[in-house]
Amino acid sequence: MKFKSGKTIFFLILGLFILSTAFVIAQENDSSVADTNTASEQEDNPEINQLNQKIEENKKKIENLKRATEEYSQKIEEYKSKSATFKNQLGLLDNQLVKIELDVRTAQLQIDKTKLEIDAMDYKINQNEKEMDALKSNLIEYIKLLNKSDQKSYLEILILNDSFAEFFNQISYLEGIQADIQQTVERLKLLKETVEVQKADKERQKTELEKSKDQLQAVKNKLQDDQNAKEVLLVETRSSEIQFQNLLLESKQQANEIDSEILKLQDQIKSKIEKLQKEGTTAADTLVNWPVPSHEITAYFHDPDYPFRYVYEHPAIDIRAKQGTEIKAPAEGYVARVNDGGYGYSYIILIHSNGLSTVYGHVSAIYVKEDTYVKPGDVIGLSGGLPGTRGAGRLTLGPHLHFEVRLNGIPVNPLEYLP
Repeated sequence: MKFKSGKTIFFLILGLFILSTAFVIAQENDSSVADTNTASEQEDNPEINQLNQKIEENKKKIENLKRATEEYSQKIEEYKSKSATFKNQLGLLDNQLVKIELDVRTAQLQIDKTKLEIDAMDYKINQNEKEMDALKSNLIEYIKLLNKSDQKSYLEILILNDSFAEFFNQISYLEGIQADIQQTVERLKLLKETVEVQKADKERQKTELEKSKDQLQAVKNKLQDDQNAKEVLLVETRSSEIQFQNLLLESKQQANEIDSEILKLQDQIKSKIEKLQKEGTTAADTLVNWPVPSHEITAYFHDPDYPFRYVYEHPAIDIRAKQGTEIKAPAEGYVARVNDGGYGYSYIILIHSNGLSTVYGHVSAIYVKEDTYVKPGDVIGLSGGLPGTRGAGRLTLGPHLHFEVRLNGIPVNPLEYLP
């Protein structure tokens, strides 16, 4: 069969092109669905499966430890409801020690789990980036083929081929390359977005890892403090109920003396504070800084987990500080009392405006004199707390600053008054 008319050839080519285009579009739709399904599937390989298995094992261990921790928490609450005896105090400390040891193991497992999650994320990112590199190489080759074929017109392709079947195959081949290019670009776009999300998730996991490390160190510090508390209790009482009751009585008497002393001192210095207020020399905010550089709290105000809670309710916050750290006045005020207890309990009392006063306990050195005026940042002494050192007193767990804030003589939570 011969075609004599150029117009007939043109319409024949046009018809074949339309048919081939429709065929390619159908292929593209099928490929898009397949590609979407592939993207949604989880990567199945031994390395990532092994990491995921280890992560799940850590999760189960953490859950088991948390259940055990809860059991000891219940025992601790039971001891807290009992009367103040040496036996109960020792039982409370023993159960708290076991609970904190479990907390240490839990925190370590959490760190290990997060590290495994980061390793798994690194592996996924690496695999996706490898696929992206391969797709980019394929894309370059596709573009080269397409540019080469674009130099020939459809009429030239028809003339160069021996039959319409070969012509149709050539057209389909070229259209297939175009479809492959489109699919490759879409896949690259998807992978790029996936990698960006994975990298953001990895950074989040790194942040969580650092938090977990900080938490682990804090728990280890707490464990050391409670171990020290048990040792102090055994030394001070010599495992005697009578000695324990004497210690209890002595500590409460000392706390009551400080309470009444602060009330009396506030009344005595009130007129001086009012005079300064009239002159406009007192600060509007009574506490403008922390007394020591550290903000790490080892015992909170009325802390239910305070190791000596049977002895007295903790009226302060304990701030971890190295032995001999400078203590700076957190606000201007009068030095109302300095008590150098030698190797007993030493403390400093400052009276501020607005009915506030501050107490600094376990101080190892005192740099101010009574009835003198201090400004914010003035060094008033050095921190202490190391058992057996000057100013530490009998009930101390280690180097720290015992810091009280009182409103009209009544202990209040210092965290509500610190910046």
